[in-house]
Amino acid sequence: MMASPVSIARWMVLTGIGALIVLLAAASWLLRDQIYQTFQDPGEPYQTYTPPPGADYAGTGGWFASGDFTDEDEPAVFFVHPTTYTGGANWNAQLDKASAVAAVVRTVLPNYAAPLANSGVLFAPRYRQAALYTFMNNREDSILARRFAYEDVERAFDAFLLRAGDDRPIMLAGVGQGGFHVLGLLLNRVAGNPGLRERMIAAYILESPVPLDLFSHALAEIPPCETAEDVRCVVAYSYVQPSEERRIRIMTERSMTWTPAGELGFVDGRGLLCVNPILSARTTEYASARLHRGGVAAEGLPPDTTPAPVPGQTGAQCADGLLFVERPDYADLRRPRRLAEEYRVPPFNLFYEDLRLDAARRAFTLTTILQEERRWAPPLDRVEEVEEAPVVPIPDRREYR
Repeated sequence: MMASPVSIARWMVLTGIGALIVLLAAASWLLRDQIYQTFQDPGEPYQTYTPPPGADYAGTGGWFASGDFTDEDEPAVFFVHPTTYTGGANWNAQLDKASAVAAVVRTVLPNYAAPLANSGVLFAPRYRQAALYTFMNNREDSILARRFAYEDVERAFDAFLLRAGDDRPIMLAGVGQGGFHVLGLLLNRVAGNPGLRERMIAAYILESPVPLDLFSHALAEIPPCETAEDVRCVVAYSYVQPSEERRIRIMTERSMTWTPAGELGFVDGRGLLCVNPILSARTTEYASARLHRGGVAAEGLPPDTTPAPVPGQTGAQCADGLLFVERPDYADLRRPRRLAEEYRVPPFNLFYEDLRLDAARRAFTLTTILQEERRWAPPLDRVEEVEEAPVVPIPDRREYR
């Protein structure tokens, strides 16, 4: 029995609608980041934008964490959190944006601040972070939002230094957007200050590119951490899996960060610093998974908790300025499938235990150095010139007898 013309027409219409739905779904998947960006765009030029109110760093309200010291040698750790605000209403996040604050408290601090806080007193400022949207493009508005966020971090750092005092060892750390801001602090606050350089344990800049040309210019006095014993240096890496071709292009070509002149420029062609966290050294040597001390998925844990790490999850090797890793066996240590994941910091720390031990070793080394230096005689303020005095002979007493 042959189908009627009406049935055939209906079948053709339904087939066409189905094909259109498939095509739209495929297009939506291919253009997912562009579609996502469209919804996150504040839709107002930054020049006419009024940022939300800032923080008062003189009190506790301006900090996610700020503690008290027990002795003069206890290090102070300044930690800047990554991007937790996606965008939409603002270029820069409100300090009380509930979802952004919850992500810092529940996910970022337990995973990324906690391993470093084991080496000192943690200070983690609230700041008007640039939205994730601003890192997905390089529009002038986005660059202005990033620089505005950096100004908050700079003010917080000045308040941190007042709390830390003039002699205490300090550690700087930033992840993602926070790493960008810490790199700015090295350029603008630390590099030109010999006193700060001398008591800086190390700067940990994670998941944010650090161009090598900076170490030939503005950061000539703050070198990369070449070995596990080095202090007063920079530890940096951004990790990828070989299959993450889009993330590799973003990290090595399309990202923007500080230039030697203090402006923002693309990283393409500048080379990137990579310090292998498993080996605690700047090397292209492959570190096998048996050397991996452990990753942690610590969401919801207090920052002062020391969770049990999961070791042996990945090997790692620096190549072309990136840290190439293997797919972890433990599912909680794999990147989730989120929109714009290539621009995000994972909600776990794959090198938690490696970083904890690295920071503790470097903190102990510098603290010992500073204690030893205090025993030295203070340097002379100035050298006094001694004029040559004439020699007057003593008369021979026998001449007067």
